[in-house]
Amino acid sequence: MLLVTLVLLVGCVSRPEPAPAVQRATPPPWDAPRDAISHIRAAGLRELGLGDDADPWILQLEVTVDGSPVEVPAFIGIDRPRAVQAPVHTHDVGGEVWLEGEGNRESTLGDFFALWGVRFVDGCLGAACGSLTVTVDGVPTAGDPAEVSLRGAKEIMVAATN
Repeated sequence: MLLVTLVLLVGCVSRPEPAPAVQRATPPPWDAPRDAISHIRAAGLRELGLGDDADPWILQLEVTVDGSPVEVPAFIGIDRPRAVQAPVHTHDVGGEVWLEGEGNRESTLGDFFALWGVRFVDGCLGAACGSLTVTVDGVPTAGDPAEVSLRGAKEIMVAATN
C-alpha cells in the first residue's frame, strides 16, 4: 500500500519552468544548455518530438578558437526531460550535427549556435571577436556566417580568433 502511495505522489510532481535562453559571450568550453526548450523557442524553431527522424541529414562541424579545438557537446537542441528536439541538434559529443524532422531544411549555422547558447553575431564567437572564418566543404563563405545553410553541407569549419 505504501509503494502505491509513493508512486502517485512522485507522478504528481511538475517540472520547474525552464531557465531563459542566454547567449554566452564567454570563452569555451560551452556545454549544451540544460533547458533546450528555451533556446528552441528563442530561435523560433519547431518543437519536435524526440523520435522525429524524418528527412535526415548529418554533417560534421568543427569549431576552433585561437587555434584550439572546441568540443561540440551532445544534446544541443534536445530537451530530454520534456521529450522535445529542434530540427537541428546533436546526439553525441564530437561535432556530428543532425538535421531531422519538419523544418530541418531551413536550419542555419546561426540557428545551431542559438541552440548551443553561444554568441555568433557581428564577427564574434563567444568571447572571440577578432576574426571569424567559416568554410563549407572547404570553401570560405561570403556574407553573414549565421545565414549559412546546414542542409547539403558535409563539413563546416568555424574558426575564431581574438
